[in-house]
Parts: sequence; C-alpha cells; structure tokens
Amino acid sequence: MGRRPARCYRYIKNKPYIKSRYCRGVPDPKIRFYDLGAKRAHVDDFPSCVHLVCLEKENISSEALEASRIQCNKYMTTNCGRFGFHLRVRLHPYHVLRINKMLSCAGADRLQTGMRHAFGKPQGLVARVAINQIMLSIRTKPQNTVHAIEALRRSKYKFPGNQKIIVSDKWGFTPFKLEEYKELRAAGKLIPKGTHAKLRKPKGPLFGRQ
Repeated sequence: MGRRPARCYRYIKNKPYIKSRYCRGVPDPKIRFYDLGAKRAHVDDFPSCVHLVCLEKENISSEALEASRIQCNKYMTTNCGRFGFHLRVRLHPYHVLRINKMLSCAGADRLQTGMRHAFGKPQGLVARVAINQIMLSIRTKPQNTVHAIEALRRSKYKFPGNQKIIVSDKWGFTPFKLEEYKELRAAGKLIPKGTHAKLRKPKGPLFGRQ
C-alpha cells in the first residue's frame, strides 16, 4: 500500500504524537541532513540571510522537507558553488502519522473489522508548523542573495499552503542587525561561536579579560 496524499494529514488537529516506548515501530524520517553547503563557515563569511516563512498552521511531511532540501541545495550549488552558502532546514519531523489499513481484495469483509479497533499503525513523520515559523534559512555573501531568493522560491513548490520569502536584516544567523553587528565586532563585544556570535556580557570573572 502506497502513501496517502499529504492532504489527508495537512491540518493540525490533536496533540503531538511522538515516538516513545509506547509508540514503537515508527519509520525513519526521509530527511537525514539539516545543514548543507559550507556549514562550518565562520560567522563573518556570510553576512546575508534569507528565510522561507510559513503563513499557515499545518503539518509538513518529512518527504516534502527532503524534496525541498534537494531542490534548494542543487540550485545554490550550481549558481554559488558548493561552499558559497550555508543552508539550514529549521523544521524537524517528530509527529507520527497513523493509518488504519483497510483491505481491498476479494473476501476482505471476512477479514477486516471496519471501524472496530480503528486506532492506526504508524505510517510516517511530519513537522508541526506554526504561523510565521521559519522553515528554511540560507546565509550567503551579499552578491548571492538573488540566488538564495530564487532557490527558496523553487523549494516553495514542494510544500502545501502559503509561504513567504523574507530577506533578513540580521547578520547571517545571528540576532544582531547588520550595522549593530559591525559596531559590536569593532568594539570587541562579540564572542564568535562558529555559525553565529554571542554578546560578551559585562559580568563574570576578570581573569582573561583584555
């Protein structure tokens, strides 16, 4: 039996139903990689950032996330090079879908029980998405922002519902705006943390301070 269409499971109805010791036999999600491109690039390398934002409250399947990841990665690699960007998938599928399998062969009415014991078996995984939640993010160089917008536009077609592409006013994946980041960096108030940066707080031990 093949997968049901995503429209059967699109809307968020009940509580999250996750893999646990009570819910066993859950298949693995189709998406296995959440960071692509130059994922180890320093925070100063990629100042520009573009987000794909969801405008609906819905479920997004792991198959759709994998399809969008492949599409986005392929376009960015072709136009910006393998290490000219950092793509991050911000959704993780944890919610388990169920299916009450029905037989459709001859004599099925003798074997199946209809709606008795109708609690289904695990079938797949989806991510529960809220309104205005970020789905995909790309940080890159300013000259490649146009390619990042086009890559996210193409990956939009893999998802149901409405999405919006937003060019962030922040520096990469940091919470600081572009001008603010430059000022803080010049003043030595930032602690680089790989893909992002942390503000140096005016507290703590004096040892090692400059």
